[in-house]
Amino acid sequence: MNDKKIGLGSVIATGVGLVVASSCLLTLGIGAGNIGTPFIITMVIACLVNIFTLLSIAELNALMPNLTGGLAQFSLACVGPFVTIICMVGGYMLCNSLAGSVEGAVFGNTFAEIFSNLGIPAWVFTVILIVLLAITNLNGVDVFIKVQDFVAYALIISIVAMGVMGALGIGTGEIVEQPAALATDFKSITGLCGVAFFLFVGGEYVIPLTKNCKNAKRDIPLGMVLSMLIILAMQTFLTLGFKNYTVWGDLASSTTPQILYGQVLLGPFGKYWMLVITLLAAVSSVNTVMGSLAYILMGMSKINLLPQMFSKVNKKGAPYIGILLETAIFITLNVTGLSSTSSISYMISVLAVLWLISYIISNLNVIILRRRLANAPRNFKTPLGYTVPILGMLGSAYMIYNIDPSWEVKLSLYKVVLVTLLVLGTYSFIWVKTKVKRPLFKPYAIKEVMAMENELYQEYHSKENMEKFQNKLLRRTNA
Repeated sequence: MNDKKIGLGSVIATGVGLVVASSCLLTLGIGAGNIGTPFIITMVIACLVNIFTLLSIAELNALMPNLTGGLAQFSLACVGPFVTIICMVGGYMLCNSLAGSVEGAVFGNTFAEIFSNLGIPAWVFTVILIVLLAITNLNGVDVFIKVQDFVAYALIISIVAMGVMGALGIGTGEIVEQPAALATDFKSITGLCGVAFFLFVGGEYVIPLTKNCKNAKRDIPLGMVLSMLIILAMQTFLTLGFKNYTVWGDLASSTTPQILYGQVLLGPFGKYWMLVITLLAAVSSVNTVMGSLAYILMGMSKINLLPQMFSKVNKKGAPYIGILLETAIFITLNVTGLSSTSSISYMISVLAVLWLISYIISNLNVIILRRRLANAPRNFKTPLGYTVPILGMLGSAYMIYNIDPSWEVKLSLYKVVLVTLLVLGTYSFIWVKTKVKRPLFKPYAIKEVMAMENELYQEYHSKENMEKFQNKLLRRTNA
């Protein structure tokens, strides 16, 4: 874990890995199928907003480097433990646990559909995938990165190839005569920003890899931004390919738009190629969620926002408690069928709002620390003063507003989010009062947050050691 051997390519692979997922291919089909090629403009807007937030996170990382908890520790130093727990548990643990389960389900459902003659239930394919990825993650960051590098770049090359062939009209299938744009008005284009958000969320998952980077000062911010731009280019080519080969209406209604596109583009060969892409996307996203989230949970446990068991590592240096917990959640949700129900897209929208709220907090953190520690050294600083974090906050808020085109659905989502925040708030209040025993909203000093990364901090601040120190002091006083 202490050998800094990860380069820019691996940072990009991890950034692309979580973001480009099977559910993103489904989301892209829905967005493009509704308004046509103008959805590219929607994606550009969503990509820019996410880049603003990632730049803010890069500045926080530059001020507090090498923190395995990433956003949790940044927020702890800015808004205190109460808000931090709500954002991290709601915006990351819940969201990514469900997202990873959904990716596994999409993978299983796709394979079960293609190989229906075998009569194997979809969840069997999913469980096999999850167990194999759990084994790779339990073997430490080196194996995780090797798998991620191969899968992510194979995924990029495959999607770009399929997209370019479709955009240039050089597939073997029949080109469809249809309008490029179904809607061009401002409301239609920006109204799908909430949908486009799913295509770019999660680039900050490279933060826990900072301590393993050869050149973190350059590779972390540059890797996150390049990941977003690469993904935007990939999705743009696919959208143009959809226009040439896939009827918009069929695309919008399909549950496996990538398979539909592959078949009409290249026939049976294209269908199986897209099946491979679905496999790569599932492996990439589930692998990244399982590995990176385990390190974030470890970081949160180091700052006493989660039980200390998440700090334990195996002989390979992997935080095995978090990995095994995520594995159990993924398998349970898929075996019970919860992650493949019709309500899953609704729940992902709820959790996306929670994720966007955590993005707003991240941008707010930059503003707070700019004012509180204006002269503190930073090896990376977002340009144009407060412009980037403010645009990140406003953009995230706008995507929350446009999380769904229907006002009825939107209000329903907001109600569920409010209830979820109340439950998380209750949990956070109890945990801070009984375990953390610090003021709810008082931020920690940055030097204390960074000291928490050291195992000695937990050793000397444990209840047992504090009692020993107090007893020793009492004996000296009595003597």
